[in-house]
Amino acid sequence: MAKLTKKQKEAQSKIESGKTYSVAEASALIKDVSNENFDASVDLAIRLNVDPRKANQMVRGVVTLPHGTGKDVKVLALVTPDKEEEAKQAGADYVGLDEYLDKIKGGWTDVDVIITMPSVMGKLGPLGRVLGPRGLMPNPKTGTVTMDVAKAVSDVKAGKIDFKVDKTGIVHAGIGKASFEADKLAGNARELLTTLVKLKPQASKGVYIKSIHISSTMSPSVEIDTKRFTEQ
Repeated sequence: MAKLTKKQKEAQSKIESGKTYSVAEASALIKDVSNENFDASVDLAIRLNVDPRKANQMVRGVVTLPHGTGKDVKVLALVTPDKEEEAKQAGADYVGLDEYLDKIKGGWTDVDVIITMPSVMGKLGPLGRVLGPRGLMPNPKTGTVTMDVAKAVSDVKAGKIDFKVDKTGIVHAGIGKASFEADKLAGNARELLTTLVKLKPQASKGVYIKSIHISSTMSPSVEIDTKRFTEQ
């Protein structure tokens, strides 16, 4: 096991072993133990009592974080010419169709989100092997395949994220940056957790949220009390 640095030991000493915290307490504490020399991302890891291998227990959704993600999200709008101006006005970083399809075929994936229209999805099918593993394939369920391109672009730029439970039953999602005020991190965390509760599959019996941890890029994690996450 690698030895902890002086900074890591100091950070670890501020977290009480075996204690669970409210969202507000954990959000303040994670700022205190984030000693990176850059504006670290802050993430939640939520372990759910589901079996993702079963279709009726898959948890996937979207949420708009009230205080944004703190990240400059690069959006590609793959649209027909009549929708190009609409996408540009909404703030899409790249707008077009065939030229970008060709770039993706060549291996270009330097974007965070791709938004497109139902009529264009047929052209994206052959690119599934490139886009799928990178989480870039547009999906109607996440609002990235739509005729209302302007709203989709605006929502993503404003802090809309999509999340999906992984094969181990955990949802990982970024909820902001270490530079955020603690109450803004807490507000984003509550919004995500509340959304997850609404998405509880009927097939999931017993305790749904088994554990919640918050951490920044290189910090130790802080455990949040699963019974107190709605507290202000």
